[in-house]
Amino acid sequence: MRLPTRVRISWPDDQSIKIESDAGTQTRTLVFGPPRAQGGDWQGVSAASWDRSAPVVAGGFFPGGGGRGGSLKVVTTRIKPGYLRRNGVPYSADAVVTEYFDRFDIPGGDSLLVVSTEVVDPTYLAQPYWTSSHFKKQGDTSGWSPTPCAVR
Repeated sequence: MRLPTRVRISWPDDQSIKIESDAGTQTRTLVFGPPRAQGGDWQGVSAASWDRSAPVVAGGFFPGGGGRGGSLKVVTTRIKPGYLRRNGVPYSADAVVTEYFDRFDIPGGDSLLVVSTEVVDPTYLAQPYWTSSHFKKQGDTSGWSPTPCAVR
């Protein structure tokens, strides 16, 4: 979610949200309820829930979603070890990644999606690592052109 890219968000069914990225044609399915994956890969095991303790935000969340106010909270565990950044600090298989997805309506009729990410790793991090990504809602799918990752 940190690459400059476009994302497309949809509801394949009542218990999951599908997030597609056009950078590398990545797809994540966020499941409400019991996980549908085993973990140990780059996506790990994600559990989605509506965090109503977050302040009410103008515009609410996704249409048809958990309603107005609060955040979509996604906790991911059992991730394949890697690096927080290409030239940065590693993270272990014990890392827990918590993401908060918030939509904000701004003056002029535009909407922003802000994804705030916290990484907690007892092996490599002395304190939580925080970052955020911001996306502006587009009115249509023009410009949506997923491209696969280059093979090296």
